[in-house]
Amino acid sequence: MTPLPTTLGALNRSPWAEAPLRGRSVRDELRTNLLAALARGGPLFPGIVGYDDTIVPQLVNALLARHDFILLGTRGQAKTRLLRALVQFLDEVVPVVAGSEVNDDPFAPISKYARDLIAERGDETPIGWLPREQRYVEKLATPDVTIADIIGDLDPIKAARGGHLLGDEITMHFGLLPRANRGLFAINELPDLSGKIQVGLFNIMQEGDVQIKGYPVRLSLDVVMAFTANPEDYTARGKIITPLKDRIGSEIRTHYPRAVELGMAITAQEAWVARDGKSVAVPDFIAELVEQVAFTAREDSRVDRRSGVSQRLPISLLEVVVSNAERRAITTGAARTVTRVSDVYAGIPAISGKVELEYEGEIQGAEAVARELIRRAAGMVFMERAFDADVEPIVAWFEQGGALKIGVDEPTATCIAAFGLVDGLLPVVYESALASPADQETAVAACELVLEALASHQRIARSEEHGWQRVRPGRRKGQE
Repeated sequence: MTPLPTTLGALNRSPWAEAPLRGRSVRDELRTNLLAALARGGPLFPGIVGYDDTIVPQLVNALLARHDFILLGTRGQAKTRLLRALVQFLDEVVPVVAGSEVNDDPFAPISKYARDLIAERGDETPIGWLPREQRYVEKLATPDVTIADIIGDLDPIKAARGGHLLGDEITMHFGLLPRANRGLFAINELPDLSGKIQVGLFNIMQEGDVQIKGYPVRLSLDVVMAFTANPEDYTARGKIITPLKDRIGSEIRTHYPRAVELGMAITAQEAWVARDGKSVAVPDFIAELVEQVAFTAREDSRVDRRSGVSQRLPISLLEVVVSNAERRAITTGAARTVTRVSDVYAGIPAISGKVELEYEGEIQGAEAVARELIRRAAGMVFMERAFDADVEPIVAWFEQGGALKIGVDEPTATCIAAFGLVDGLLPVVYESALASPADQETAVAACELVLEALASHQRIARSEEHGWQRVRPGRRKGQE
């Protein structure tokens, strides 16, 4: 590999001094590299699932149009991950004037420091190289963010020591945005940024100037601006001022996975399930049940839809499910264990903290709502996988006075023996291919799924105190 130039003279004799590299803006750089990626084919954003036909084309169009853009969406929709993934479309390295705080382009410096250094040393001006990872700057907007944090401030100490006027550029302490020059600058949760700071942003974006403590400062920054926001937070926490919205080229609305399968793929990718202790297996119907809990919550009238139900819910829930199964394996001494529906109930703390409830849900309580979400999700999963199963013998057994309660930490053999008492339960599990007779651990989880599904459709009753039993006369929906 050819060594990179270390002086301005050497840089002028390199391909970096020739078109198209010389003088290329960040927007053109992103556009060029993105076009090359499109020509190569393959996924543009590896690890981002469910956006290939919706969000990705819109984001690509915004970048090809050289736009600043904003991602609008509720929590847990991979907005920040999308922004950070844009770094891949930057060049591996770019030349900068060594020592420059604002990553000055050696061919078009914007700071007084760089201009003076080039004037003094000419071809001997030292050149540094900035990797793409350092060209992405991100700031979480909070109400206490100041213009000094974003743009910068005048430093009286610099002025006094150097004998400069306070309004001289050389006395400025640069903020995050100037330090992101020749890169990407992202602000998360834009509505939380106060109006006066937003004014500073659109002035620097469009006109390239800003006033700091009454002193005009002009900075011809080469930077792509990207923002994220929750559209439902505009009234709750703040708003995006109209002139700033007008200057943002593209507004892209994100969304949650539109199919359970896509959600399962995201959860499987993100959840920590590979434990270093006991072997814990997750049957596909348990993974689907976990994901279906989130989908059910997003449609539940008791859950505040404006706040959304983050994809972090099924991720956290699956991790707790695996942890509870791991704990049971250690308690029982089993070498291998399989996650059960009862483990999903053990994950209620991972649900209740991630849903904002409406008034009706608050009256019932977060735990009660979470239990019903799990039960309804179990019913949907079973109907999807075994809609034609003959469950009448099971229902008849309970209607004849049968009752069943199994502890959450019971070993597999004890559970199988108990489920075997219920007429038709194990045959339904085996005939619907939820589990095979050779895999007793999975069969236990499948039996729990069948019973939870019947409870969801009110064919049998379920309570924490008494387990599964016949439906009591006059039992109302949701009553335990």
